[in-house]
Amino acid sequence: QVQLVESGGGLVQPGGSLRLSCARSGTIFTVYTMGWYRQAPGQQRELVASITNFGRTNYVESVKGRFTISRDNAKNTVYLQMNSLEPEDTAVYYCNFATAWGSEYWGQGTQVTVSS
Repeated sequence: QVQLVESGGGLVQPGGSLRLSCARSGTIFTVYTMGWYRQAPGQQRELVASITNFGRTNYVESVKGRFTISRDNAKNTVYLQMNSLEPEDTAVYYCNFATAWGSEYWGQGTQVTVSS
């Protein structure tokens, strides 16, 4: 079993920054991908950024150059640093953990609102 707890969401003005955190606990896996997804009202959930156990990262085109995914292995925590936020970034952000065996786990979600 894997548990994921997100934090760091909130209200920010356009151009501002937020850092989301996702703390993982439970069964340890050596091959995995952790990622951040987001879902805006009326839209499908989309992958924003991901990082593998090797440190390989991927980003959706719309956030490249603005968002950075990183990890602290000692704390079992993944971060999403979001800079130059835009109103279009407004969504509920979800942490995801996926194993090489096809299992997936989700956090509860944290609201990010970008508004003036």
